Amino acid sequence: MNDFTPTEIQLQSQLFELESRLAFQDDALQQLNNELLEHQKRIEKLQRQVLILAEKLTQGGDSGILRPHEEPPPPHY
Repeated sequence: MNDFTPTEIQLQSQLFELESRLAFQDDALQQLNNELLEHQKRIEKLQRQVLILAEKLTQGGDSGILRPHEEPPPPHY
């Protein structure tokens, strides 16, 4: 038979609920952390691409990117 008083049973129930919430929050926090790391990787990749494009723009030459006054007119002209 159960030797717990109603107060002890209620406390155990509350403790179980708190432990369940904590486990859920730990999981959610880990998922958010993983997502944040993925976003950081994407940001770093985009920053590298922007730097490469900026270098191509400043160097000009045969990079395939023309200055505005060097661009051919659009086809409708």
